[in-house]
Amino acid sequence: MTIADYARQIPNELVAAVRTTMIVTSVVGIVLGIIALVWPAATLLVIGVLFGISLIVAGLFRLYGAFASSLLSGGWRFVLGLIGVLILAAGIIALFNPEESLVFLAIFIGIGWIFQGIADLTHASAGSLHTPRWLLILSGVVSIIAGIVMMLIPGLALTTFLIIAAIMLIVVSVVTLLTLPKKVEEPQI
Repeated sequence: MTIADYARQIPNELVAAVRTTMIVTSVVGIVLGIIALVWPAATLLVIGVLFGISLIVAGLFRLYGAFASSLLSGGWRFVLGLIGVLILAAGIIALFNPEESLVFLAIFIGIGWIFQGIADLTHASAGSLHTPRWLLILSGVVSIIAGIVMMLIPGLALTTFLIIAAIMLIVVSVVTLLTLPKKVEEPQI
């Protein structure tokens, strides 16, 4: 049985629902991409506020875990609670100062990329069986350079990242609109 045979078995009502969902999400993607391109500073501000809110939620979950984890020892519950308080405090600070929270977000992203680059280089030196060595080395070097740039000039790096992401969002949304599934014509009997 081929993929086309399976596609013919999908009811047209389901195809219509999938098409509608793809159209709506593509239009939303195009609109969000355009908004991000037209107002990058406002978009980054919204990202900073969302980052603060996510930290607050994460901190509250950690605090809940510290109080509700009856299987953990008192020491681990204390550590979990302390981490929860620190994350909650960082979220409150980020929420009231979203521009500065973006700098911290960029630094965290940069640190993550540097660690990923180091891991890729380590895998390359160990001889990974799953990925070509040259690709791991390239990935590691690019990740480390990107992480350093993100940490040294976070504002420019985040703005550039936002512009590239907005363009990609628009392109992917347009391509999705161009590749919508079609209803299968019923054979005439």
